[in-house]
Amino acid sequence: MHDLKIENARICDGLGNPITLGTLAVTDGRISGVGLDVGTARHTVDAEGMVLAPGIVDVHTHYDAQITWDNTATPSPQNGVTTVIIGNCGFTIAPCRPADREITLKNLTKVEGIPYDALKRGVNWNFETFGEYLCAIEARGTVPNIACFVGHSSIRTWAMGDDARHRPANPQEIDRMCDLLGEALAEGAIGFSTSFSESHNGEGGLPVASRLADAAELEALAGVLREKNQGTLQITRGNTATIQSIGALQAIADRPLQMSAVMTVPKFPEMAKQDMTALEAERASGREVWAHVSPFPEIMHFTLKNPFPMETIPAWNPAMQTSDLDALKDVYRSEDFRKSVKQELETPVPFRFNGQWDVVTIVRTNNPELQSFEGRSIVEIAAELDVDPLDALLDISLDDDLETRFEAKTLNYDEERVRPLLDHPHTVVSLGDAGAHVTFFCQAGSGLYLLQRYVRERGDLKLEEAIRLLTSHAADTHGIKDRGRIEVGAWADLFLFDPALAGLGDSETVYDMPGDGARIDRTPHGVLGVWVNGQQVVDQNGLLADPPFPGHMLREFA
Repeated sequence: MHDLKIENARICDGLGNPITLGTLAVTDGRISGVGLDVGTARHTVDAEGMVLAPGIVDVHTHYDAQITWDNTATPSPQNGVTTVIIGNCGFTIAPCRPADREITLKNLTKVEGIPYDALKRGVNWNFETFGEYLCAIEARGTVPNIACFVGHSSIRTWAMGDDARHRPANPQEIDRMCDLLGEALAEGAIGFSTSFSESHNGEGGLPVASRLADAAELEALAGVLREKNQGTLQITRGNTATIQSIGALQAIADRPLQMSAVMTVPKFPEMAKQDMTALEAERASGREVWAHVSPFPEIMHFTLKNPFPMETIPAWNPAMQTSDLDALKDVYRSEDFRKSVKQELETPVPFRFNGQWDVVTIVRTNNPELQSFEGRSIVEIAAELDVDPLDALLDISLDDDLETRFEAKTLNYDEERVRPLLDHPHTVVSLGDAGAHVTFFCQAGSGLYLLQRYVRERGDLKLEEAIRLLTSHAADTHGIKDRGRIEVGAWADLFLFDPALAGLGDSETVYDMPGDGARIDRTPHGVLGVWVNGQQVVDQNGLLADPPFPGHMLREFA
């Protein structure tokens, strides 16, 4: 007798095969039968003709801190996600010595937009090494399955202390980093992550530690993956790192490389196409490079107290170097600061806000005298006031005690250019950044958004293909075994949904972070059930968060 069977389901196997009507059975956490007649079970669920698919595998998340206080990794399971990979971009919280905890949290606040007070209150520091971190998370239990990169900035800081943010490493320090990486791989890391991105700046506007690495350091660390014949290399590139240079690191590592990200960029309409051409050249040379792409338009909500889109502009650095509110207002009032930002915006740079003021709108003001500006773009307001758009943005916010909430469309909102990227043979649909930027946006439901926008509304993808991209393809490209597919013997990570409704509602602010901190959320629609290793964790009413939590800490990879 099976433990569970889900009958009358339209089964979408995650492998791209046609949908079939049937029943799925589960025994001891694994799929034990698929067909029309699978026998009896202790518990039966009637799917009523809805689609039953593998659970979504989200390969680019930042739950590293949150998972120490939140077993559920909210809101990912509610969005059909059963497996998350954390530790992307080199930003992990392990390994981490007690002396480095404060700067680690402050860097996370700056680079990943996670409220500092929530981090300070929430992170349970019952670990120092990477292996201790995995064991601590495993002991607490999790709703989704977890796989974790070891982050470059973390091992660099362990080896170098605060110098990691200021200088290249010496040979002895590089050797120590290589030892740490080898240890992490042996302890269960899915691979090694790093970032070259100029937008990744931490406390005080300083680059995150990984950005100080020179070629010798990067090549040595890539060599560890080759020596161990283990792990995936994840790189978040910037504007200076070419795809050819990234391909060269893959050749040294001789392991799969995940590159974040290829996206459509305003003022550089051909860049995504050019990136994919360069990537194909690397693939033709035998280099296994994958490009992460996102179906989501990147729409950020922010205030000038923490203006993430603007912090990609180097001239904005004086504002990043102060956390004092009065001093920050003085920076914004400064004519020299304004002149410097305006001058820099005259030269567009990829993956940076480039002064596209027509897509920056005012969402909410606190000052009643400013309410007439709500719902209007900065370019429209600036024209009315006869001022430069930057001056309009700064002056309105200053008159509102920096409480004005803005919305900015920054990347990936040209759907005609996004579409060819989604099912390209060498891309991976990802980059929801779940767990990060929680005060700016919520893209944890990027899989649901793909089903809603590119399957149902636009008709660009067949449902079977979209599910394959979100499940088996994501799992296989990262070496995650026996997940992302419906077949006998695979783990029973399952997602039951209504294809006519699956999608996301409007953004809303919720207050469920430690200390009642705020984050942006989006209500999922059409999600009827989610199972992790055979245990139901979500029903049509939402999360079922009672222990024991079924998620596995994944430590062995192909």
